[in-house]
Order: sequence, then structure tokens, then C-alpha cells
Amino acid sequence: MYVGRFVVVAPDRAAYRVSSRSFPNRRIVAREGGATLTVGPTEDAPETDNPYISYNCVREVDGAVVVGNGSHVDPITEKIGLGYPARDALAESLLTLDYEKDDYDTPRIAGVVGDESYIGTVRKDALLVEQVDEPTLVATYEEDSPTPFDLDSETPAEIATEVYGHEFEHAVCAAGVVRDDEGISTAIENGE
Repeated sequence: MYVGRFVVVAPDRAAYRVSSRSFPNRRIVAREGGATLTVGPTEDAPETDNPYISYNCVREVDGAVVVGNGSHVDPITEKIGLGYPARDALAESLLTLDYEKDDYDTPRIAGVVGDESYIGTVRKDALLVEQVDEPTLVATYEEDSPTPFDLDSETPAEIATEVYGHEFEHAVCAAGVVRDDEGISTAIENGE
């Protein structure tokens, strides 16, 4: 089954995976010492003016971490940095930016792992934001409402590898995140 990009959020960890049929030439790179993970085209990717190809998919802020499938990751992060509760930062940013205005009306998906963890999506027909107490998935297609998900891995590298290798079709790259007493740690799987 093809679900497009997806986010998994649990109280202490998260994952993000790019799945793509139309633009598979992407990878995730770490910036700012791993505090920010950015999706972007590979060197051999064709030129494009598509605004949805490059974006920060993981950002740390004040002991929390934001994951998502587009430019909305930045305002969610900024609002948390300004003191907004995670739920409000997620809901307000998703509502403000709305779903992607592409040929598929692609939903925006995101999550926050912090003192309280949330997952959310904005689709053409709904805004959904839920607190999570177990691993929960939301995807851009097919699985576009928060749904329980078996995420067994515990380290960032294992999480990235697990979601990259998941049976959903057309994996391109993935990120794994863990928040624990030592802070936030991340890992990347680019399928190389």
C-alpha cells in the first residue's frame, strides 16, 4: 500500500519517512549538530520548482522535538520556542498553513514529542490533533487519520531503519528520534 509521507509519534520517540512515487531523488541531511534534519534533493535529482520537495522534517526546541512533512515544522518549532503549549503550536500552525495546494490536496502531517506528545494532520476536510500515549501514525494518503502503529525500536538508528523498511511502498529516506533523560538524539536512513 502507498501511504506517501508518514509520521509516527510516541510519548518518548518519533519517526518520519519520505515515500514518493513522483520525486524519489531525495535524502535527509543533519544540520546544526543533528538538531535539525532537512529533506532535500540528491545531486542527481532533476531540476524542479516544486515548493514541497525541500523542508526541515525534524527540529529540536526547548527539550521537545517537532517532526513533519513540510514547511509547517518551522512555525510549530518557533511557537513552542515562544512558550506555546505543544498542542496549540501544532494546531495553530497546521490550521494556518492548511493542506498543500498541489494536484492531490496533500495533507500536512506533524507531531511533537515533549512533556506531552501530540500528532496532527490538516486535510482538505479536517484538522485533527490528538495527544498520544502509544505509537501513533498519520500519513498523507490512505492512513490520513491518527492510528495506532507498532513501533518496536528504541534507538534513533533502529527507529529510522524500522520505518524505512516498513511494508508501505516507495521508501525514499527516514529519520528516527528519541527523547530521554539525556536529551534528544536523531538518526537518518537514506537507503544507501
